[in-house]
Amino acid sequence: MTTYRHQPGEPYEEDASAASRINAGRLWSGGVAAAVIAAGLAIVGYLIVKGLLELPILGVDVDGAVAQPGMFTYALISALAALLATGVMHLLLLGTPRPFLFFGWIVALGTIIAMLIPLLAVDRLATGAATAAVNLVIGIAIGALVGGSARASLRVPVRPDPADPFAPRPGL
Repeated sequence: MTTYRHQPGEPYEEDASAASRINAGRLWSGGVAAAVIAAGLAIVGYLIVKGLLELPILGVDVDGAVAQPGMFTYALISALAALLATGVMHLLLLGTPRPFLFFGWIVALGTIIAMLIPLLAVDRLATGAATAAVNLVIGIAIGALVGGSARASLRVPVRPDPADPFAPRPGL
């Protein structure tokens, strides 16, 4: 029988199933907060690139053509990416042996793709690089915030496996 630490106010759980180790409310409230921050970063990045640098923010249309999204569209897409990342993290926590390792790879690949699209879509490097830089900042923020929320949402075993360097530690 595994003993789990629990958050104040939560019922104590001894069931070692994956679903019982996750406080889904805490995970998703962190995901919503990450979405708000991602949207804010998109707006700040948009204002810097469009307003200060006088370069367009680039995206891809449904048809695959280069598009210039509006500021709120860019913010909405960033927020949706954070919510998608939260859903992916939740699924990984439920069914994979090393969810944080897989999540890191998924976020890194998604961020790289979001950076490459504007770089490959235009001939002018400065235009693509500005959008790629904003996408990098948003991707790093989403990965860090959703990953941190996921760690905080776990009911951590009192004695984590010492062989697993990625296992959540009590008090972190």
